[in-house]
Formats: sequence, structure tokens, C-alpha cells
Amino acid sequence: MGRGKLRIYLGAAPGVGKTYAMLSEGHRRVERGGDIVVGFVEHHGRPRTEVMLHGLEEVPRRTLVHRGAAFTEMDVDALLARAPAVALVDELAHTNVPGSRNAKRWQDVEELLRAGIDVVSTVNIQHLESLGDVVESITGVRQRETVPDEVVRRADQVELVDMSPQALRRRMAHGNIYRPDKVDAALSNYFRPGNLTALRELALLWVADRADEYLQQYRGEHDIRSTWQARERIVVGLTGGPEGRTLIRRASRMAAKGSGSEILAVYIARSDGLTAASPKELAVQRTLVEDLGGTFHHVIGDDIPDALLAFARGVNATQIVLGSSRRPSWQYVFGPGVGASVARDSGPDLDVHIVTHEEVAKGRGLPVVRSAARLGRPRIVAGWVVGVGFPVLLCLLLTHIDADPGLANDMLLFLALTVAAALLGGLWPALASAAFGSLLLNYFFAAPLHRFTVSDPRNIMAIAVFFGVAVSVASVVDLAARRTHQAARLRAESEILSFLAGSVLRGETTLDALLERVRETFAMESVALLERESDVEPWNRAGSVGPRPVDRPEDADVDMPIGDHMALALSGRVLPAEDRRVLGAFAAQAAVVLDRQRLVGEAEEARRMAEGNRIRTALLAAVSHDLRTPLASIKASVTSLRSDDVEWSEEDRAELLEGIEAGADRLDHLVGNLLDMSRLQTGTVTPLIRAIDLDEVVPMALGGVPEDSVLLDVPESLPMVAVDPGLLERAVANVVENAVKYSPGGEPVLVAASTLGSRVEVRVVDRGPGVPDEAKDRIFAPFQRHGDAPRGAGVGLGLAVARGFAEAMDGTLTAEDTPGGGLTMVLTLRTAAPGGSAERMLMDAEGHSSATRTGPGTDIVERDHDRDRTRQKAGPQ
Repeated sequence: MGRGKLRIYLGAAPGVGKTYAMLSEGHRRVERGGDIVVGFVEHHGRPRTEVMLHGLEEVPRRTLVHRGAAFTEMDVDALLARAPAVALVDELAHTNVPGSRNAKRWQDVEELLRAGIDVVSTVNIQHLESLGDVVESITGVRQRETVPDEVVRRADQVELVDMSPQALRRRMAHGNIYRPDKVDAALSNYFRPGNLTALRELALLWVADRADEYLQQYRGEHDIRSTWQARERIVVGLTGGPEGRTLIRRASRMAAKGSGSEILAVYIARSDGLTAASPKELAVQRTLVEDLGGTFHHVIGDDIPDALLAFARGVNATQIVLGSSRRPSWQYVFGPGVGASVARDSGPDLDVHIVTHEEVAKGRGLPVVRSAARLGRPRIVAGWVVGVGFPVLLCLLLTHIDADPGLANDMLLFLALTVAAALLGGLWPALASAAFGSLLLNYFFAAPLHRFTVSDPRNIMAIAVFFGVAVSVASVVDLAARRTHQAARLRAESEILSFLAGSVLRGETTLDALLERVRETFAMESVALLERESDVEPWNRAGSVGPRPVDRPEDADVDMPIGDHMALALSGRVLPAEDRRVLGAFAAQAAVVLDRQRLVGEAEEARRMAEGNRIRTALLAAVSHDLRTPLASIKASVTSLRSDDVEWSEEDRAELLEGIEAGADRLDHLVGNLLDMSRLQTGTVTPLIRAIDLDEVVPMALGGVPEDSVLLDVPESLPMVAVDPGLLERAVANVVENAVKYSPGGEPVLVAASTLGSRVEVRVVDRGPGVPDEAKDRIFAPFQRHGDAPRGAGVGLGLAVARGFAEAMDGTLTAEDTPGGGLTMVLTLRTAAPGGSAERMLMDAEGHSSATRTGPGTDIVERDHDRDRTRQKAGPQ
């Protein structure tokens, strides 16, 4: 059953007549003989709407009790059981009462559509998710009931129910929408002319966008390549601050006004990785961008304006949306902000929009110090001890010795402690050590002593130089430590990514192994790869490792989106921002591995279908020619015998009967091989393995060839073999007949058997033309005949069937050159265990008992075996 079709009546405001139009559509379809039911319609006490319900079948609603009050909701189960052709469902954005089947009515509608039921529904423009904030700014009312834009955009038809603001206000004043006691309040608040005009414009623009989408679909269906309208690409520059959500929504509204407009949100991080935005805020903004149909990009760049412009030009963007700077006014003395720099350097090809927001001039805050996480708490503590405690000890030591090293040497000793503090604890302990050391030098070693004043200006300069050098050295040492940490991290990342890329490209990594690698790399409890068909479909796990994997990205501690409908969900802990880059690479590779596994399966299925088609084509050719030849011979002989015009002698009559018998045997042989090949292709050959002597089976396989055409050499001393006697006889018969067919006249074929380790070899040796090495495997393919074999020589299935039967018995059939010219077929069989336990061993290995070795396969093999025993003579295959 296919998916149902969705038709939506879209209105700019309540009261424009959406429900009335939906019910009118229902009456029209009923008059045309359609199966229409009302799933849920709320008439809100409007008489004209209530009258339209008459004559339409209504499915009883479901009553739910919530907080002591009874509510009625659409009964989805009853609708599914009723299974109408069309269901009328009002208020698509409605939120269901807790305890309902789904949280939202649009989710109920999705169930009906999946069940093949067409749905006609209604929604107002203010209920679309992307327009929530702009509607609030216009009307002052926040719409809490919303529906994802994708749900409405996926509708097969969207029809605008339009009404001018003046006409709608007249309907309101006449009491056609609300009760008389609510009319005045509504007209002076939500239904003001300005509000209705703005909402109407939003609705018209949104529907115009849908019309452009239909136009693009028409152009694609009619292969129209010429440009009819320009495509807008809008880049949103994000800083990771809370203003990013406002910018994204503003860009979404800009994109909604253009046909096929595209939103690309980009966050630019510095290459040193020392400052980063909030991972949580970026994750929220990423989700918002993707919900609005855009894409999120993470770019590395030290010069933010240049990196942003390079990205915009690289994606052929036409507009850039930036937020007003959060820097305080005094910080502009250090240079223009990002917005001003981008606007200055954008050139004529890029429009730059600066959007105001609530965070303007509030500052960006201090960067988060991550040294503790980098160095560890013991080193931080040691740095503070060396930077603050050791200067005190050094001061005590220098003041209690008789020799005076001099102020310069004292400064060098204190500088050494500052450097040690920087090496151990990073920047902040070193800065504290420099400041504290400067005070100690001033108080204890610079005249006048024990006072914080300095009499000699040269000492003032020396202490200032000491402080400056100490701060500089501490900064350089801390930066070097950071660079070392960054280099080590990047090296680890590169090793992980190199191993990952290499293993995936070589096809060595399965999806479960890759997810397990993710779990081990990031020390997670569980990892799941989730996917869904569209934005409104539920998530499905394509693969998972670890206990209790999540079923939705929202339930995970970390989620990494992959495209529009796939995500990597990790549970166990929250990852820092710098780990998301490697996680993104893992996520992309997981999608590649999943696609490759599916492509491999599809390729295998296509290969099997192609092989089946090839066999069917060859079978038709065999039926059309090779099978008709013996039939024609039989018919000719039978027609001659039945003729009254000729008096046949006994010798002629016997010759004609012999021809009929030979043709029947040949036809039986061809049909038998076709049936055997069919059973091998479908896997229905079930061997009955038992211990048997070769000299009991091989002589019986020679009944289809002249007696003087084969020399048999099967010693009685050979060990017993574990085979199915019927399959072995058929395999040997086909190989021998093939050898006799290609042997030169008067040259017999040798059938010899010998022991080789735990195997027994049956060698069929002919002196025919032989087969080149490159064709030795090809001759075992179905419907293959080597060289200049005549069309009547068979359909080319003998060797294919023989190899299939040999492999079914855990044996092999290969081709070798005969010394001196010709071809040798080597059939290798497994010897039976002492005591006749070969059958039991094989059955135990395959998990079967003797009782289960029955069924259709057994009957087929036994019938074939009996038929070959009675066959006297058969033509060449």
C-alpha cells in the first residue's frame, strides 16, 4: 500500500475559512462517490461551520482525563480500523492531551498517511516553526503550538485560504468567528489591521515559495536547463554566542522569500584551538539550522573576516548575515569589528546584513582557561608552590647569608623561579611569581631596605625590567607548552584519522567494528548510528555497540549529525568542543561504511539476478534448439511408423524404434541436466552421505557410453569414500560422457582411481584437443561449450552439474592437462572414517540427524539414481 496524499488549507489568521473550505472539499468528494470521514473538526461554535458537518460521517473521538478534566482527541486507532479513502483532520499544529497516542496531531496525520489514507487538514501561518519569533514580534503573542515547516512543505497540495484584513474584521464584527463578548478585545488586539496585513503577507510569501518549488519540479520533469530565476545562498556567521539563534531565524525568513534559497551557518574557530565557543550552544544552533532546512559548517581560520569571506565566496554565497558586535565601545580602539571588516572587504558581489540583538555591547566575556585540564591538578599545585612559596624561601636564604650577591644576581635567581613556575603550572602561577618576586626584590634588596620605595632610579629600572622579562618568559613558556600539547593532540588525531581512512578505504572495517572504535576512542558507554527517511519519520538504529544504546539523538550525551537524516549518538559523557572534529570524521566514515555495506548487498543481489537472467536466456536458447532436435527425430520416426503408404520391413521398423529410443534417452538426459542445474542454483540439493566403495558406483556411471570407449582402473584396495552414491554416479557419468565426446575416434577414455592422503582421486583422462589454461575454469560455467562443439552436442550443463554435485559432497572437480595432449578431469572425494562413521560425522558437523535427511531433495536424488541405472544409452551432451 502506498503512502497517502496530504492536502493543507493554509490561512493567515483564525477565521479566514480554512475549516469551512476543508468541509466543502469533503462534501464535493462525497458527491463524487468518495469514502470520506471526519477524523477531527473543531467548529468553535461557529454556526456556518457546524452546519457543514451535516451529511459527513464522523469517527467518534477518544475521551482522555487529564488533571481531573475530560478532553476529547482524535481516535487514531479507530480511524486506522475504519480505513477510509480520505480523512478530514482540523488544526494540524494542535498539541494532544498527555496520554494520547502521539504528542502532536501532525504525528497522528503521519500515521494515517503511512497507512495509505489521504488527509485534508488545516493550519495557520503563525503555527509554522520558522515563523514563531516574527509572529511574536508582530502580534505580541507567542505561538506555543507549532508544526515543523518540513511537514507542511511535504504536503502534496497547499491551498491558501485568503481574505483581506478588512473582510476578516467585518466577519469578526458580525460575530461569525468569536462570541459577541470577545469581539471587541480581539479586534483591538490580535486582529488589528496591521497585524492581519503582516500575517497575510507572510502567508502569501510562503505559498509563493511553494509555487516556486512546483516550478522547479516542472523544470526538472521537462528537462528545462535555461535559467529562469537566480538562486540565493545566505551565509550566517556564528560566534557561538546566544545571538546566533536570532541570526539563524532572520536568515531563514530571508531565504523563505526567494526561490530555492539556501542557508549555510558557519562557525569559524582559530587554528590554535585555545579559545572555543560553548559546545552546548553550538549544538543547539546546529540543530536549529538543520530544522530550518540549512546546513552547519565548522571552519578553521586565524583571521575571522578573511576566513568568513573566503568561505562565502567558495560556496557562491550572495548574502552574509552577521550580528552586531558584542564588544564594548572602548574595545573599538583596537580596530574595527568583524562586521565592519566583512562589510568593507565584501565587494559588490556580496550583500552584508548586520542584525541587532539583545547581546549588543554586553561583551564576550573572558576566555575559558583550560590549563588545568591540560596540565593536571598536581602540576598546577606544584606551579603555585614554586611560584609563590619558593620566592619566600629564597628571600630568607639571601637575607641570612653574609655574602651579598648583588641586586642583578638576586633578580636572576628570582627569574629562575618564575621560569620554573611557568614550566610546571602554566601562565597564571608564573605571573603571580613575577609580581610577588618584584615586591620581594623591592622590599628586601633595593635601597632603602624594608620599604616599598626605591631611592636609586637605576634600581627602579632594574625591577621593572625584571618584571617585564619575567612576564615575557612566562608567556613564552606557557605558549610553548600549549603548542606542545596542541601538537601532541593533532598528532594523535592525525594517526586516528589516517588509520580510519586507510581501513575504511581498504574495506577492512565493518560498521560494528567502526562504532566499537568510536566507543573506545572517546571512552563512551554506547554508540549508535541512527537514521530516518525524513524529518517526520521515527529514528531507526542502523548499528550500535555497547549496553543501552539510545534510539533518538536527543537522548544522547553527544550527537553528531550526518547529513539531513542520519546521526551518530554517543552515551557516557559530554565531549569537549575540540573532540567534535575527530568525531565528525568518524561519523562521516560510519555513513560511508553503511552505504558501502548496502551497496555490496545490492551488488550481490544484482549479480544473482544477472546470473539468473543469463541462465534463463541460455535455457530458452537450449529449449529452442537443443531440445527440439531429439523431439524432431522422435516425431519423424513415429510419423514414418504410422504411415500407411509404406510397408516397412522388420529391420526398418526396428531401426526406427531404435531411433525413437535414442532420441528419448537424449531428451531425458538434457532435461535431467536442466533440472539438476536448477536445483543447484536454488540450493535444494541435499546429499545423503554414506560410506561406499568406488567400484560399486563408477561402473554404473558408464552405462551411457559405448563399452569400448572407456578403460576402467578402480582398484579394490581403495578405501571407502563418504559420498552420496546417486550424486557421485551422476557426476562421473557427466564427466565421462564429456570426455568421450571430445576424444578422437578409436581412442578410449581412461577412468582411474587412486589414494592421495585422506582423499581419493578419480581421474578421467582423454586424448582430445585439450583446453587452454585461461578456459579451464570457464568450462565449468553453465551453458558453456568449448571450441567448435556442434549445436546438437548438448546445452553445456554436464560439467557444471558435475562440479555442483562434487562440491555438495565436500569434494572438488578440477581440470588438468593430459601429458602428451588432452584433458584430465580430477574428481577428489573424502575418504570415509573407519567403522562407517563418515555419514554421522558429516551430519554432526552440519547440525542434522539421520531422520532429517529426508524430504524433496532425497526423493529427487533417488529418482535420478534409479533413472540412470535403467538408462541404456544416451547421446552426447
